[in-house]
Amino acid sequence: MKKSRILNSYLNAAIADLGHGDLIVISDAGFPIDDTAKRVDLALEQDVPGIVDILDLIMSDFIYEACYVAEEQKSFNPQLFAKVSALSVRCPVTTVPHEKLIGEMRRKLKYVIRTGAFEPWGNVILQSGIDAPVWFEKPGAVAPSYYEDRVNYREPK
Repeated sequence: MKKSRILNSYLNAAIADLGHGDLIVISDAGFPIDDTAKRVDLALEQDVPGIVDILDLIMSDFIYEACYVAEEQKSFNPQLFAKVSALSVRCPVTTVPHEKLIGEMRRKLKYVIRTGAFEPWGNVILQSGIDAPVWFEKPGAVAPSYYEDRVNYREPK
């Protein structure tokens, strides 16, 4: 049996399939899904599972370098914004206009992880990263200045 928290084989496969820079969304039940994105549908009923539960699970087993939510989440769903911000330990949450998130960014998604959440502005996009401390620990490797935060990142104990 697997040791890490995620037991769902489709969710494990999605995370393993992501490369540096790929985008994945933990979406609410109503998120519009393009035909080009792969879907892992976890929705069971209204609000089951919720976005925060799935986001916490994924963030515990996934190296991400950016976390995006709609600007509107900060103003119109501040409790969710606070929870997402608290979970995003690798980087601060970046806000983008809702129209950009469900428009331009949606078209670049590799995976949509659909929850049962009925959550206004609840969608959270993660950009896949690399384990920078491991990549740049090689003899002779020099991390560029824009990678400094990632190279010095250490998992919380």
